[in-house]
Amino acid sequence: MNKKNFLSIIVIVLSLLITSCSNSGDFNIEKGKVGKISALTTINDLQTIFENDSIVKNLSEGASGDNYFQDDDEYLIFEKGGTLLLTIIPKEQLDSTSTIKSIEIHDIRYKTKNGISLASNFSEINANNVLRPESTLQSVTLFLDELNATFTIDKDELGIKDFITQKISLEQIPDLAKIKSFIIWFD
Repeated sequence: MNKKNFLSIIVIVLSLLITSCSNSGDFNIEKGKVGKISALTTINDLQTIFENDSIVKNLSEGASGDNYFQDDDEYLIFEKGGTLLLTIIPKEQLDSTSTIKSIEIHDIRYKTKNGISLASNFSEINANNVLRPESTLQSVTLFLDELNATFTIDKDELGIKDFITQKISLEQIPDLAKIKSFIIWFD
């Protein structure tokens, strides 16, 4: 390998490292923060934050609308190429100046500093966190107060097939139970 090729390879590697380091914060999750979105972010700001991605607006009809089943606006963030990243729900419906109520994580690249992501299993989430379980008909919701987050696990993962709301303890959840949903709350 000659000197010219070697220098070209070094320049390419360094530029890739710089690019990947500058985007590393785009997928961080903290309390009150998901990537570049914080508690102060408004719906208007989403166009700037996700300027290279697609935003699909699924707007409610508000108090005067006929669709009683959709009570929240949804902003679906798709990466170029079609990968669904996030579902964002504003605090106020039909208001572009509203701040964020919640963000559902759909992409496994979004992680906490402890490595918790949508791809985590129950034991990874439970390892160093205080969780409160709450049972619904088809799932168990785990509340993580230090992150202001909820995780949902299907009751099928627990071996429970009945539609009952019996109380579930953390000891009943298998270590390898998969997470169905991961939501960060901003209120």
